[in-house]
Amino acid sequence: MGNAALLLLQIIDVIQAITVLALSPLLVGIINRIKAILETRHGPPILQPYYDLYKLFSKETVVPVRRTVLYTLYPYVAISCYLLISMVVPIITPYPLAYAPVLDFLGGAFLFTFAGTMSIFAALDSGESTISTMGASRSAIFTAFSEPTLIMIFIAVAIISNTNNPYITQQSLISNPVSYLYLTHILAVVSFFMLLIVETGKIPVESSGLMELGMIDEAKNFEYSGKNLAVIKWGSYMKQFILLSVFVNVFILPWGLSMQVSYTIFQSIGIQFIKLVAISLIFICIEVSMAKIRLFRILDFLAISFTFAVLSVIMVMYTGVI
Repeated sequence: MGNAALLLLQIIDVIQAITVLALSPLLVGIINRIKAILETRHGPPILQPYYDLYKLFSKETVVPVRRTVLYTLYPYVAISCYLLISMVVPIITPYPLAYAPVLDFLGGAFLFTFAGTMSIFAALDSGESTISTMGASRSAIFTAFSEPTLIMIFIAVAIISNTNNPYITQQSLISNPVSYLYLTHILAVVSFFMLLIVETGKIPVESSGLMELGMIDEAKNFEYSGKNLAVIKWGSYMKQFILLSVFVNVFILPWGLSMQVSYTIFQSIGIQFIKLVAISLIFICIEVSMAKIRLFRILDFLAISFTFAVLSVIMVMYTGVI
């Protein structure tokens, strides 16, 4: 590969990371707006997440007295993990970019796990509020199911495509559409879909606001404020954008992105965003149509998702039936 071609791929890689940074709050705003419409209420404007981030960045940052360096580093380490993942998975291009060899599916899953685990320790590290400890304990329980599920899902897809590279996996599935009907793939898709319902907060529990009975992420980040809280929120927007992009571009709808390295890259950004909004509609309909459930029932939901992921791997490893 020539220097000019490598430089172009690096530029597109940066564009992809900027796309995730810039459009992830917009996706959240659209989701919240559509949800409000379905619930027959006015709801916040589409650009509300940007207003929230601007407000938080302009506020003073207050930190606990007994904090350690872990508390301070967590927001920036987490968003750095999401930025790295956004540069190595197929989001706006179906061809590998300059930094694609850095991580494969499992490497990305481990980065998600690392960021989630660090958030738990950072919440415990604040040492100022029992609410943070409560959020950390709840998050630890859910992470014990969700992160292994994500790893097993990626292993299942790797078995189908004989590779753990997300770009090669995508092209393998595109070239062989019949593989989407394999039982292993169907089980992995169902498991990933259920996991996304939890990871994107679409299970209707009392997890938003300041109600202790249902607080999870809000409790875990209770001691953060100002710029630190803004970075955490922005990272959560990016995580949702990346997971939905992987689900759409690799698992269910990999078509529509241009193979040409040219101005069509911006067309691919538009197509990708439309696909994300479309898949988000399904999650919104599920959320507004379900009655609120008890917090501990999320564990049952995650256990079923993990079971599907394990079955998708066992289906091939022990029976030889794809």
